[in-house]
Amino acid sequence: MSQLTPEQQYEEQLRVASRGDGGGILDYLLHRAKPHLPPWLAGAGTGLASLPAHHFWGDNPWTAVGLTLSSVALTGATWWAGRSTTAQRRLHSAITVAASTSWFTAASIAGPGAGPLGDLFFMGAPALALSWNIRQIMRRTPEGNAAGDGGFLEKVGLAKTQVVSSEVKPNRAAFDLQLPRGELTPEDVSKNITRIAGALDVPKTAIRVQEDPESASRVTLTVVPRDLLKNTTPCPGPSHPGGSIADPVVVGQYEDGTEAVLYFPGDPKAGRNAAHFLVMGMTGSGKSEGGLTALAEVCTRRDVIVWASDPAKADQTLGPLLPAIDWAALDMTSTKAMTEALPAVIPARTAWLAKYGYKQWEPACAEVQADGSPGMPYLVAWFEEAAKTIRETDDDVFTGIAQEARSAGVSLVVSMQRASGNQVSTDTRSSLGSSWCHGVGKEKDALFALDDEVLDAGAAPHVWKDKKPGYSYLVANGVPETFWAMPLRDYLSSSDYLAWVVLTFAQTRAGIDPVTAGAAARTVDRAFTRRTRYPLPGATPELEEAMPAHDEDDHDPDAYEQHDDEDGYEDDDYDDEEDEGEFVDPEAELPPVTRVVRFAEPAGQDAPRVQLTPAQARQAMEELLDEFEDEGRTVIGPADFMEHCDRHGRSRSWVSGQVAQFVMAGRLAETNETGRYRIVQMQPA
Repeated sequence: MSQLTPEQQYEEQLRVASRGDGGGILDYLLHRAKPHLPPWLAGAGTGLASLPAHHFWGDNPWTAVGLTLSSVALTGATWWAGRSTTAQRRLHSAITVAASTSWFTAASIAGPGAGPLGDLFFMGAPALALSWNIRQIMRRTPEGNAAGDGGFLEKVGLAKTQVVSSEVKPNRAAFDLQLPRGELTPEDVSKNITRIAGALDVPKTAIRVQEDPESASRVTLTVVPRDLLKNTTPCPGPSHPGGSIADPVVVGQYEDGTEAVLYFPGDPKAGRNAAHFLVMGMTGSGKSEGGLTALAEVCTRRDVIVWASDPAKADQTLGPLLPAIDWAALDMTSTKAMTEALPAVIPARTAWLAKYGYKQWEPACAEVQADGSPGMPYLVAWFEEAAKTIRETDDDVFTGIAQEARSAGVSLVVSMQRASGNQVSTDTRSSLGSSWCHGVGKEKDALFALDDEVLDAGAAPHVWKDKKPGYSYLVANGVPETFWAMPLRDYLSSSDYLAWVVLTFAQTRAGIDPVTAGAAARTVDRAFTRRTRYPLPGATPELEEAMPAHDEDDHDPDAYEQHDDEDGYEDDDYDDEEDEGEFVDPEAELPPVTRVVRFAEPAGQDAPRVQLTPAQARQAMEELLDEFEDEGRTVIGPADFMEHCDRHGRSRSWVSGQVAQFVMAGRLAETNETGRYRIVQMQPA
């Protein structure tokens, strides 16, 4: 609730006095005159005091010396005492004291009526009293607030600024300031934040400035004197257990006690777009811990899957959450495959959304559709230590994903220590849109994550550096602008809590949909279909192998496993040593024949094999490659051609050589996996 200023309290007293019964007008005039009476009373008192002074000291010559010295000393003391006030007030006070004491000294010795002393008193005393009255009247503004005159705002470089209203809460005070139009701007207030903080004896991060969106001459100055975030807060648990990813994801707490939330999907009703995030902070700033808290919240929702990458620290950061992640890329090879799969997944997902009439992803997309087809959960692609990924791939590796993924129900999160121009391209940084900035080393580093407006409003992550882990600023879709420059502290998630999330919500979490899985499998093939799946804690110490996400021929689980060598050939050699341990009695009779195994067709029944010339065989290989492309396959290898060797009448080594020729001709391109090649579409001449 707003408090009354001293001037407003005085006006209220006058209104109360004017409503009294009997003599109300006289009381009102008396109250109006009270503030102006002290100078007049002081002048009259000086004149009256001169009469007894002359009676006792008029014949004493030493009195003149004493009164003169006293006059000089009192004037000097007034000048010295006024050093903390404005120059005008100091000079006015000194002149008043000097004139009054000089007249009193002369009147005490010669008498108040001697010579011109009487005339000087009746002319000088009213003049001095009126000068103070005029000064007092000029100090009051039409709005009824005290202005200038050496006040706080004038000291910090905001002269003529008026406090329109104020709001005081526990550990928080907000002041609405009216700047002098045409003289000061909100930028001038932002530039003086350090001076304001120094005058109030608080840290710089305790001061924030918010510009009024409807007036460039009004700002709100907020002061938070005590740091309420200095103690870490354990994560209180899932905010929406089993809910939708469209619900807010709680990651921490602001200094005023408000929960800090972020949103991944968009919401047309709220006018909010889907969000991509740049998570930034120097080593030791708590960036990764905050990310784990956010990911743990995501893993408690029913309609979202997570693809996560950390090629630098492997499972050091993501380890506790790995069983809840659909695809965990913990080395550079699988990370590159993930960055190749995402651009292919996006158009497949947008085509599915268009087919079922969705303009963007919404919770209904994850449910079974009207025609019985399975739904499509939201996809969060989280890249930890993304600087290594960018450094070993391309600085624009995330640009296309960031520009196109929102409409496909995909949120991209890029986490790195310093998003400078030589680490990530400007296009990628601008496409991410939202930022979650922890402590940084230098003030210029904050510019990579926070806009100038947020920094001008008081955000200063460079002040924290790595001294306050978990302190951060969140500038994101769905977060009110008033919170952009307000510090928050991330919740801290323990390993036990993360393990509890993985186990408790194992049956709640969604599985990958056929559309996303099929697009990824067609693009990076076994890098996705054979991705490592991690078991739930306590289930089994061995890692599970992901089941193929695309249709494959059924196989006998008891059949021996075929291994591919680095050229893609299948090893057909049978290991006879497996039966060495069996004992066979050579003297025993043979068992009766129960079945006949035919190893070859009877003579004369073989179909004649077509012998192709080298040119015809090469033509058949090209036709087969076209067939693969028509089927929608994007990654193949020599092993895919082997079953068609009889069509060519050629050996396997010849087939492998033809694949190499396709690579040299630009029809196939190498992938991150040995023996696998990506089909390159032929461009029309």
